[in-house]
Amino acid sequence: GKHRIVIPCLGQFKEEYEKVSKLYMNNKIRTTKYTLLNFLPRNLFEQFHRVANLYFLFLVVLNWVPLVEAFQKEITMLPLVAVLTIIAVKDGLEDYSRYKMDKQINNLLTKVYSR
Repeated sequence: GKHRIVIPCLGQFKEEYEKVSKLYMNNKIRTTKYTLLNFLPRNLFEQFHRVANLYFLFLVVLNWVPLVEAFQKEITMLPLVAVLTIIAVKDGLEDYSRYKMDKQINNLLTKVYSR
């Protein structure tokens, strides 16, 4: 019949495990959306898919045109910057909690049933 080999990654088997594990994909769970490198660009990209954020961005850009300027340029940016910052912090915290849960699940000890 078919044979299955299970090599633990602990103690004396660690070296053998590292050799064999390079041949196969790992089965780690990753539910996070962001990494440290892509958080800011990806988060901004997702936020500007919302129509309200695009509307506020349009108002900011429009207020920088001297003929149309209604009031100070910096004041127009405040609502947009505040909303983007609050949503980015919320998304970052949610993603960090997913990262911690992934880490916890990936480090669980498992039992292998063998007849």
